[in-house]
Amino acid sequence: MKLKVIKFGLALATASLLTACAGHQSAEQAHTHFTPGLGEIMAQSAARHAKLWFAGQALNWELAAYEVDELHEGFEDAANYHRTHKQIKQTIPELIAQHMDQPLADIERAIKDKNLQAFVRHYDDLTVACNACHQVTDFGFNRVTRPAFNPFANQAFGLSN
Repeated sequence: MKLKVIKFGLALATASLLTACAGHQSAEQAHTHFTPGLGEIMAQSAARHAKLWFAGQALNWELAAYEVDELHEGFEDAANYHRTHKQIKQTIPELIAQHMDQPLADIERAIKDKNLQAFVRHYDDLTVACNACHQVTDFGFNRVTRPAFNPFANQAFGLSN
């Protein structure tokens, strides 16, 4: 009798383990098909926009270039995963090309030249472009500004910190 209980317990444990493993595989497979929403992509872009400001102010041109590259990647993701969105009449790729391409190219040039004055001017142009895109898509209530404080307490933006 005791042997039957042990065998039953082992069988139950094995079945539970196999079920857990099968469930884990399914969850893992589901993650490979995850598509971030446009809001998540834009929220990440807002963080990159702020980090770009702090990197430029710290004259950390390498980090500034990285953040611009990350902005490009985010806009590419928005264009690839969300060609259209809600009531927006133009496609997302068209909007990005129309509003973001030139300001991003201008700020990239300022970063390459390590020119703080041009960086500030083009950062403000980039911010205006973000807001113009929000306006034409009826998301004008979402206004982007220069960051007023550094919310990234866990990141050093200067070269010597």
